[in-house]
Amino acid sequence: MVPSIYRRDFYLEIICNLAGMAIIFDDSNSKEDLYPFAVVRNVADIRIGILTIREKWETIISQLSSSTIPDPLVIQSSIIPTRSYAEKILFSKNGKLIFDEVEFKTLRHASDIFKLNDWALRNDFELITAGRQSQKISSTNKVISAENIFIEEGAVVEHSILNASTGPIYIGKNALVMEGNFIRGPFALCEGATVKMGSKIYGATTIGPYCVAGGEIKNSILFGYSNKAHDGYLGDSVLAEWCNLGAGTSNSNLKNTGGQVNVWNNSKNEYIKAGTKCGVLMGDYSRAAINTSFNTGTVVGICCNIFTAGFPPKHIADFSWGEGKYEIEKAFQDIDNWKKLKGKNITQEEKEILNELYHHNQKNK
Repeated sequence: MVPSIYRRDFYLEIICNLAGMAIIFDDSNSKEDLYPFAVVRNVADIRIGILTIREKWETIISQLSSSTIPDPLVIQSSIIPTRSYAEKILFSKNGKLIFDEVEFKTLRHASDIFKLNDWALRNDFELITAGRQSQKISSTNKVISAENIFIEEGAVVEHSILNASTGPIYIGKNALVMEGNFIRGPFALCEGATVKMGSKIYGATTIGPYCVAGGEIKNSILFGYSNKAHDGYLGDSVLAEWCNLGAGTSNSNLKNTGGQVNVWNNSKNEYIKAGTKCGVLMGDYSRAAINTSFNTGTVVGICCNIFTAGFPPKHIADFSWGEGKYEIEKAFQDIDNWKKLKGKNITQEEKEILNELYHHNQKNK
């Protein structure tokens, strides 16, 4: 697989080769509308449900015979596939295709990521677990609808309440659910991730690979390597990779009036309606200080260090440092510090992508 690299001068990307077939994801029509989650990644690398969009296609194609699949195959990155949708696309004879609305969904705005997560979790659960057997659920747990729970090899879940009557629960390889947790499906804890003691997690929530989750979480997604490790509320929200919420941080997801929530849209350069519920949408490498209170529909850009008295702004621009600017070399050092906490280091590719974004933003101020 060729890693995803973001460049402003092209959008077509050959990303993998399965059974001798090239797959090309085209995100040219959706990148700006999905800010801040498609800035440092192809849209296909957005996690929704259990898997990223890229991983969904790879899993589906690996399960199908590829002998009649067109090569190269060009796919709109923002389309979230199901197996039935993929089969129609891959094996069609250039006839007119008719799709049922349950066969695929499309990411059109950043808030769609959490809005469609329930649907995506259920579809991914079926895709991943079909024909496989779960590891045994420990008898120390209180379980409802055990048939809807799948635990991968190496995962540890003890002394918790797992309610899968409202949706499936997936616990990934080597994941850890500490003691005393309340988890209500649909829910996914991906590979190497942790839920800390005494957490309350409602569906539809995805805790991505190597994330740490704690406190109260509802209908939210952490892409990967991010932390919401302490008490505080996270609801109807999305955190990209390498984010951190300080202890006591919470977000509002519903206005006191119960009215429409407006969120920043980069494509239109204005606020747009996102429905009646929307929490915080946080871009990669951004962090919030302890006891930060995010207002309803807050959009945080790439690489921000958030600390302020009162509510932060509803739109926090890329490379913000409090009310000032995050210098790029300082940003690199701080990202490297955070990555070392999980056994990683900032890469040259990351530096190049962030440096390009930083200077682009400076030029267009």
